[in-house]
Amino acid sequence: MYKRFNNSRRFDPSNLINTQQVKQIIDEHVISLAFTDFQVSDQLKRNIIERGYKTPTPIQDQAIEPILKGQDLIGIANTGTGKTAAFLIPLIDKVFKDRQQKVLIIAPTRELAAQIRDEFFAFSRSLGIYCALCIGGANMSRQKNDLRRNPSFVIGTPGRIQDLIRSKSLNLSGFGSVVLDEADRMVDIGFIHDIKYLISLLLPSRQSLFFSATIGREVREILQTFVRNPVTVSVKTGETAENVRQDIIKVGNSNRKIEELHRLLQRREFEKVLVFGRTKHGVQKLSDELVKRGFKADAIHGNKKQNQRIRTLEKFKTNVIQILIATDVAARGLDIPNVSHVINYDLPESREVYIHRIGRTGRVDKKGVALTFVG
Repeated sequence: MYKRFNNSRRFDPSNLINTQQVKQIIDEHVISLAFTDFQVSDQLKRNIIERGYKTPTPIQDQAIEPILKGQDLIGIANTGTGKTAAFLIPLIDKVFKDRQQKVLIIAPTRELAAQIRDEFFAFSRSLGIYCALCIGGANMSRQKNDLRRNPSFVIGTPGRIQDLIRSKSLNLSGFGSVVLDEADRMVDIGFIHDIKYLISLLLPSRQSLFFSATIGREVREILQTFVRNPVTVSVKTGETAENVRQDIIKVGNSNRKIEELHRLLQRREFEKVLVFGRTKHGVQKLSDELVKRGFKADAIHGNKKQNQRIRTLEKFKTNVIQILIATDVAARGLDIPNVSHVINYDLPESREVYIHRIGRTGRVDKKGVALTFVG
């Protein structure tokens, strides 16, 4: 629970005797901060409530007001902290109050861009605000048609955005607000030059929002030309998620490995499970085997078309399937609620990848379990 002082009643701290009394009196003089406290339109507030949001997470609490004021912002936060809503809510309100405003949101992966689009739909319902999703692996002609409708929001990945700029379907000079989401991941997968190029096309007079879990040397290079006098909000809580219990499962040969996974997945508490494998072939083979054994499972990996991956993710989100098997690349940036367990069926390549994997469970205020198979 995140709280803010209620200034309608005051107390004299000189009269306090001990720490416990301080705590009691402060508790009497605070109120819970709610989304309804933010100065946004009434319909947007209704959409937030219908989405099930009541109390802001720390990143939302600290970021929404500066964004509403038009300030540039650097948000340093782990995935799963609610940062998508932290920038979508104030930007939707900005466009609702000024229909001339346009917003560009750049994400590192198709899946993350699609998730941002889905969140946009939920928050913008009945506001008459439209968006175009511009990602690779999807029909470009349809995306060009969407852009011809002059949407207020364009959400996309760096490669496809550049394709649309080259084809004269997209002009960045009209965008007064720009978001770089998961900037560190964009650098990791080789988009740094693309991002620098896109920034060079933007007008200096813009609102720039920058979100990243880490700020390394190359990320700082982007920051230097992207933001102006930014507010910095940091709610990063550490390398690994505090809400995730981590354990090791010792297995022998590959036959023992699949049997151990089978045994675990039969247990009642394994309600919604994300299983990580290293290779596209291995992930698909494991998915086929689990389906053969009667489990509700499916896989996402680089060999599947974008629309297939989106359909599979939707089935996992809506509990049509219980188990999702994924490669690291396909699962990057996923924000799927209520994942009960993450299983590292194959060992990750690095500690950074491990941290990313287990962060898919125990998100926001939920508890989660991460299990790693070792020989």
